[in-house]
Amino acid sequence: MGQQYNVNNISKKPLPTWLPLVVGTFLVIQFAGLGAWQVSRGFEKMATQSAYQDEIQFNDWQHGAPVRSFQRLKVSGRFDSDHQIVLDNIIINSRYGHYVLTPLETAPDEPLLLVNRGWIERSENGVEAALELSGEIVSVRGRAGSLPKAAYKMGDGIEAAQRWPMHAVYPSADEVAHALGREIQPFVLLMEHQEQNGFLRHWVPSEFGPGKHFGYALQWFAMAAVLMALLVWNYHKKRFDT
Repeated sequence: MGQQYNVNNISKKPLPTWLPLVVGTFLVIQFAGLGAWQVSRGFEKMATQSAYQDEIQFNDWQHGAPVRSFQRLKVSGRFDSDHQIVLDNIIINSRYGHYVLTPLETAPDEPLLLVNRGWIERSENGVEAALELSGEIVSVRGRAGSLPKAAYKMGDGIEAAQRWPMHAVYPSADEVAHALGREIQPFVLLMEHQEQNGFLRHWVPSEFGPGKHFGYALQWFAMAAVLMALLVWNYHKKRFDT
C-alpha cells in the first residue's frame, strides 16, 4: 500500500510578513486619492456657485453665440406648444411632479431651443390642460442650464409610439432631438421665475454644496492617517519583537 498522509499534520504556510504592509499602503493611497478628489469637487462647486452669483445682466442670444453655464440670456422666438415633453418623477419638497420642456423656435432653419418652464405637481387628471401656449412671438429670459440627469437610469428615457405631449424620464439630448425630429441647442434655457407662461421655478446650481465635499474629504484623509499610523505601529512592533 502507498504511503498515507495525515492532513492534520500538514502545517499551513504563514502569510508573508510584507503582505499587510503592501495592502495597507495601497488602501492609504486609495483613501488619500478619494480625499483629494472630494477636495477638487468642492472647489468645482465653489466655482459653479460663484459663476451663478456673478451673472446679473440678461444678454441677447442668437444661434451660434457661445454660452456660459448659468449665463442670463434673453431669447426671442415662438413656442411650439404642440410638441412639449413632460419630465416625470421630479421630486420637489417631497412631492412628485414634472418639469415641462417646451421647444422654442428662434428661426425655421435653426435648432430648437428647449425651455424648461418649471415644475408642476403631479395630478390624477394629468398636466396637459396646463400646457397650452399662444403661437405668437415672445421674448423669454432665463439661465443657460441642462437637462436633469439621474445617478442611475434603466431603459430609454422616452418610450416610443407616444402622443404629444410626450412623457419622459431623464432623457438624453439625443433622445429629445429624435422625438422632436429636429436638432436642438446644446443647452436648456431655465425660464426666469418672473417670466409668464411658467410654473414653479427655483433654479440653484446644486443643493449638494462644496461644504459636504470638503467634509467627505476630511473623513477620507482621517481614515488614511489612522491606517498609516497603524501600519507604522505594526511595523515597529514586529521589528522589536524579532
